[in-house]
Amino acid sequence: MPDGVTLLADHYAPADVGRAPVVLMRSPYGRRGLFGWFYGRGFARQGFHVVIQSCRGGFGSGGLLDPLGDEHDDGLATVVWLREQPWYGGSFAMFGPSYLGYTQWAIAPYAGPELKAMATQVTASQFRDAAYVGGAFALESALSWTTLTDGMSRRFGGAAAFTAPRMARRAVLSGRPVAELDVASAGRELRFFQDLLAHHADPAVPYWDKRDFSPKVGEVEAAVSMLGGWYDVFLPWQLKDYAALRAAGRRPYLTIGPWYHVDAHHGRPAMAEATAWFRAHLLGDRSLLRAQPVRLYVTGARQWRDYPDWPVPGMRERRWHLQHGFGLGPEGPLDSPPDRFRYHPSHPTPVIGGPVLLGDSRPRDQRRLEQRRDVLVYSSPALESDVEAIGPVRAEVFVRSSTPYVDVVVRVCDVQPDGRSLNICEGVRRLVDGGPGVRRVSVDLWPIAHRFGRDHRIRVHVAAGAYPTIARNPGTGDPLGSGNGTMVPADVEVFHSPEHPSAVVLPLCAPRG
Repeated sequence: MPDGVTLLADHYAPADVGRAPVVLMRSPYGRRGLFGWFYGRGFARQGFHVVIQSCRGGFGSGGLLDPLGDEHDDGLATVVWLREQPWYGGSFAMFGPSYLGYTQWAIAPYAGPELKAMATQVTASQFRDAAYVGGAFALESALSWTTLTDGMSRRFGGAAAFTAPRMARRAVLSGRPVAELDVASAGRELRFFQDLLAHHADPAVPYWDKRDFSPKVGEVEAAVSMLGGWYDVFLPWQLKDYAALRAAGRRPYLTIGPWYHVDAHHGRPAMAEATAWFRAHLLGDRSLLRAQPVRLYVTGARQWRDYPDWPVPGMRERRWHLQHGFGLGPEGPLDSPPDRFRYHPSHPTPVIGGPVLLGDSRPRDQRRLEQRRDVLVYSSPALESDVEAIGPVRAEVFVRSSTPYVDVVVRVCDVQPDGRSLNICEGVRRLVDGGPGVRRVSVDLWPIAHRFGRDHRIRVHVAAGAYPTIARNPGTGDPLGSGNGTMVPADVEVFHSPEHPSAVVLPLCAPRG
């Protein structure tokens, strides 16, 4: 590197091939074992040179890991090094999931015309908004990842992949202040965790200047293939990257399956799609490409479908209104008093399932959560026919709170005929200021492609917490890491009337098959 630090890399060479295109992977999680075997040998068998590099500060590479902070400079320096190798064939591609995808975006707008293709999975061009979902700190994911990367830097670091989620969960349930949870989880203060607490989600904060590459996505000229999961923590921002490429006139490929972030099931599809993508754009072989650029798995219907774009053509928004008596339906609400609940941060509303970084985020039965007094539950009648929703989901909720500092959590569930209530998507908005009156709150939920079957019911939760997925809101407006211990309960009213028509807006499509 330009500062004298040495980064280690493994090079896999295709048999009986000299100069050839290169597939570059830059990883903070190691280079060898099954990882190197599956990807290094796999791409080399397709005729590519493969370079798998350990990012700064891990697995033998020099320097100290500054998460997200060095990937632009180190990545571009690595490209300069690639060009000097005798086996470099004049073009390259990049591949990898999660952080490995972020390292691609960190250099893609700047790498020049020799970068022909990218294959990114469960990732985005910036992680800031995933760390502060709707303005609320994504506590469990942030703590588990910083515990993981710290553990991987120690002896026998490979075990951290298994121990970090358990250690983080134990820490968040300890009751200690947020600023001390890294010590409770990893045994020492973790710089990146403290940085996240200190530098909130505002894009104008200088900390994010060299860590956010979303403004440059539209300038990427390389062909981009994206693979994501409906239950992945980065899906909303991955789709924003897709939209930025489309707005710039690009034609990226997009695949979204029934996967969560660390789901092993997306490994083989990722490899297959990347192989087809790289052969098309580096070797001129387009025989393996599919006809339509967008491929979605429709949950509930259990079907894969191909489309020309995202959002899918023919999608129309429809409001499902919260109703008096805890009903839900497309009809406008009648005059009725608001529903009320009390949220107390010392006993935060828990969460069951939902997108997290290192856990199994597939839908889970919500009935135990629905028994709580701090969760409002609105249900439709049994559906007379299938309802398919494919696209972005949002909620518009009219609330009044006894404290201006409160979270609004909205969740959509599919209630099975046997009574199971499975979470389909959710979102949160942290309110940081406002007067004593009724506020209209817009909440972005996770996108979906889901069929609510005949005789099922659509259900909506409204709450003020989802702990430990998001940090509890103390109700004071104090900085997240202040740790002064003061907590103020919130008495929350949710309105559903012609003047205040709270609703979830679903992206409806005509059912297929």
